[in-house]
Amino acid sequence: MLIVHHLGISQSDRIVWLCEELAIPYEMKKYDRDPVTRLAPAEYKALHPCETAPVITDGEVVLGESGAITDYIITKYGQGRLALKPDHANYADYLYWLHFANGSFMPAGMTALVLGMLGLSDSEAVKPLLSRGDRAYAMTEKRLGEATWFAGDEFTAADIMMLFPLTTMRVFAPRDLAPYPNIRAYLARVGQRPAYQRAAKKGDPDLTPLLG
Repeated sequence: MLIVHHLGISQSDRIVWLCEELAIPYEMKKYDRDPVTRLAPAEYKALHPCETAPVITDGEVVLGESGAITDYIITKYGQGRLALKPDHANYADYLYWLHFANGSFMPAGMTALVLGMLGLSDSEAVKPLLSRGDRAYAMTEKRLGEATWFAGDEFTAADIMMLFPLTTMRVFAPRDLAPYPNIRAYLARVGQRPAYQRAAKKGDPDLTPLLG
């Protein structure tokens, strides 16, 4: 049985949403963050040596990393749905945004978070680091002015990967979306998807989705 180990307010919300979009059988186990440290509890850290979310188990398989989990579920349970094949005209776009989410966007957000915690956000020395986040948002805004979804006209796993840095990550690293009308319109489209609505209610029912 596929089990999604969901840590509240974390990247594992992607995997719950993925399963809902694919309409596949799965079980979700919810773990609450430590009320003092806001980190994963010991029982969640024990699931995988990396000690971070997301994690799935599937029989004897224990797998971490959002991208790896997404590929695993799409290939094993989704019959390839929500992925584009190499002969698709937008295959390169699909791959780029699928990996941009955690390869560039998330590190930029984490950098802003850490520098803010250290009180260094206004330092001239770190402005080149913070500019990476600005570029990520600018690129995302431009792409969403060109296409309905990140891979083009078709909703794919690239959208599932990209949503977290645009929404839940802003709980930790706030960003005003007023200058980004294309991003805001995109988030409104996501919010209308029944599978997203189901996933949000299951995964983090007490968190108001940051869709604007």
